[in-house]
Amino acid sequence: MRTSSPTSWGNIPKASHSCHKLNSRLAELPAAEKSVLPYGLGRSYGDSCLNDGENLLLARGLDHWISFDSETGILQCEAGVSLAEILEKTSPRGWFLSVTPGTRFVTVGGAIANDVHGKNHHRAGCFSTCVLDFELLRSDGSRQTCSRNENETLFRATIGGLGLTGLITRATIQLKPIVSPLIESEQIRMRNLDDFFALADETQDTHEYCVAWLDGLASGNALGSGIFIRGNHVGEPTDLTWKKKTMLPVPCHAPSWFLRKPFIKAFNFTYAHKLRGDRHQTREHFLPFFYPLDVADRWNRLYGKKGFFQYQCVVPREGDGGPIREILEHISQSGQASFLNVLKVFGDQPAEGLLSFTRPGVTLAMDFPNRGPETLALMTRLDEIVMASGGALYPAKDARMRGEDFRTFTPNLNQFIPHIDPAFSSSFWRRCNSTPPVVKP
Repeated sequence: MRTSSPTSWGNIPKASHSCHKLNSRLAELPAAEKSVLPYGLGRSYGDSCLNDGENLLLARGLDHWISFDSETGILQCEAGVSLAEILEKTSPRGWFLSVTPGTRFVTVGGAIANDVHGKNHHRAGCFSTCVLDFELLRSDGSRQTCSRNENETLFRATIGGLGLTGLITRATIQLKPIVSPLIESEQIRMRNLDDFFALADETQDTHEYCVAWLDGLASGNALGSGIFIRGNHVGEPTDLTWKKKTMLPVPCHAPSWFLRKPFIKAFNFTYAHKLRGDRHQTREHFLPFFYPLDVADRWNRLYGKKGFFQYQCVVPREGDGGPIREILEHISQSGQASFLNVLKVFGDQPAEGLLSFTRPGVTLAMDFPNRGPETLALMTRLDEIVMASGGALYPAKDARMRGEDFRTFTPNLNQFIPHIDPAFSSSFWRRCNSTPPVVKP
C-alpha cells in the first residue's frame, strides 16, 4: 500500500488516497477498514474516479490478454487493458472497437463502469452493446460472471455503475471488422444550430459516425455555428499496418492569459473558419478522426493549475432546438466558452445500464476553465434548464452537481442501490447521496 493523490482529468477536486496496486485478476481485494474504489487511467473529469480520504484500487496493472479469436473478433482481456492497446494489436489484423469514446486512453473496466459512448451512438449505442460478459470481484470474496444470461441484474447495475458494484477483473468484448485503417471523412461548415439539426438528420442513414464542433461564443443568427464532422470506414481493402506516433508533450500548466476570453475567441473564430469553402472531404487515419485530442499528452494542463469543469448534458430535441438553444445562449452571454464544444445526437437505442447516461436527445459537452464562483453560477443555471427539460448530466464528467439533481436525473437509482458492494464508495457517490460508506466488518 502507498499513499498518493491520483487526480481526475479536470484536476477538480483535489483528493488524497491510500492506493493498492493490482497486478493480476486473480488477486484478492485488500483488507481495509475504509472503502475502496477501482481507478484505471483517470480519464473521468470529476470525482467519480476519486475516493478522497479512503482507498483506491489501481487497476491499470490488470493488463493481460487472455484470448483473441481473429476469426470472430471476440477478445477476452483483463479490465486494465486500454482501448489504445486493443487498437494497436487488433486493427492491423482487421478488427476495430465497436464503440469508442473521444480518447483511446481508457481502460476496458472504465469503459464499462461509465458505459462510454462515441460518434456512432445513433447506430451502435454505448460501449456496453459490445460487452459479452465480465467477471466482478465482490468484497465478500465471490467472483460473479455477469452477462445478459447470467447475473443479469448485476450486469445491468455494473454497466455505467461508476465502479461501485465491485471490481471488474476481466471482460469479453466483441470487435467489428474493418479492411482499412482509413476513414472517409467530411467536414461541413454550419452557419447556425438549424444547420446542425438538418445535417444530423441527413447523416443518420448515410454515415456511421458524426459529431459537431461549435463556436461556443457565437450568438444571434450565428448561434450554434461551427463544423459538422461525419465519416465512414473505407470499404475497399488497404494496408492495415500503421505506425504509432509520438504524442506532443504538454510539460506544464498553461499560464492564465491562455484562458482569457480574447484568446479563446480568436481560437474559436480561427477553428470555425479553417475550412476553405463549405465542405472538405478527405481520407484520414482513424486516430485523428476519433481521437484529435490524443495528439497531446496531458492536454488537460492547458487549462492551468486551477483545472476545469467539463459540462455534459443530454436534453430532449424540441422544435428548433428548444433547451439546447437556451443553453447555448446562456453560455454565449457568459463569455465562458472554451476550446472544446461538442454537440451530437443520441439515437433511440435504450441503454442497458441502470445508471447509463445516454437517452434519446441532443448531448452537449463543453469545457469551462475554473474561474470560481462565476463558473459555478453558470453551470447551476444550465442545470436548471436541463432539469426543466427532463434531461440529465453525465456523472463521469461531473464534479459539482447537487445530490437532489442527481437523484432526479437517475430514474433507476432505487433499482441500482441494492447492488452496490458495501465496501465500495467514491467521492462522487458520497457527495450526491450524503451518506457515509458502509464498510464490510
